[in-house]
Amino acid sequence: MPTYTNTLLRHLEPDVLRRLCLRERDLPVRHGIEAPGKPITQLLFIESGVASMTVSFQDGDQVEVGMFGFESVSGVPALMGVHKSLNPVYMQLGGRGYSAAIELAREEFARGGQFQTLTLRYVQAQLIASLQSTGCNAKHDIHQRLARWLLICADRAHSNELALSHEFVSQMLGASRPTVSVVANELRERGLIEYTRGVISIRDLAGLERQACECYGVVKRYLDNYAEFDTGMADQTT
Repeated sequence: MPTYTNTLLRHLEPDVLRRLCLRERDLPVRHGIEAPGKPITQLLFIESGVASMTVSFQDGDQVEVGMFGFESVSGVPALMGVHKSLNPVYMQLGGRGYSAAIELAREEFARGGQFQTLTLRYVQAQLIASLQSTGCNAKHDIHQRLARWLLICADRAHSNELALSHEFVSQMLGASRPTVSVVANELRERGLIEYTRGVISIRDLAGLERQACECYGVVKRYLDNYAEFDTGMADQTT
């Protein structure tokens, strides 16, 4: 049995893993995981790399509404009666993972055991992360939001070196590219980050955490701890 990085796979019992018949997958950058209106044919458990779910607008712009890393499983709506994807999901940072055919995943989910429990816990954590992000976008300034987003990316990717362009970051944050460039330059001048063309490096993790708003800690606690059966996640003081 492989040693897994993905949170769900690490916590699943061997019998459950065997019934899912997992297949290893390469996930290069920009690899499409789901597309609007297309059938959801598999669950995908990311081992490394980061994926984004976005909302697209008529003018061609897109904004990130969900982020998926080693803690995640994509395609969960198909376990609850949804047959076609509503939003695009694609890799923003390349990596690898495991897939399970949706028919096998539905059978396992219907057993009502460990797989169902952990999957629903993940859905709850992801919903809280999305709600917190929505509130953050309305309440906090772009300096705080950029710091939060970079920290969450680094956590999910297990790396402080992020192959991300300013243009891509601006799309994910719903901000203009010039604004992101100005703010990124300010963070660089303060020694928090460094960047070359297409790569952003976090140089002062503690300093970037101080720059970020409280939303980073809330999201991190839920995503890091959802698989534990007694997490105390409702206690925001821990």
